[in-house]
Amino acid sequence: MKVVDDHVEVTETEASSGVKGHNVRYVLAISLIAVIIVLSAVWIIPALLQP
Repeated sequence: MKVVDDHVEVTETEASSGVKGHNVRYVLAISLIAVIIVLSAVWIIPALLQP
């Protein structure tokens, strides 16, 4: 980080605190699939048990 005139310039790593990724897309995909399965089961099972 360095001060230039009246503002501070930081590198890309400093701006992001060196953290990128963390497999967020996998967590979101797995969560979405799990929600679809659970909600489908909540809807389908009672429908099958009705006379």
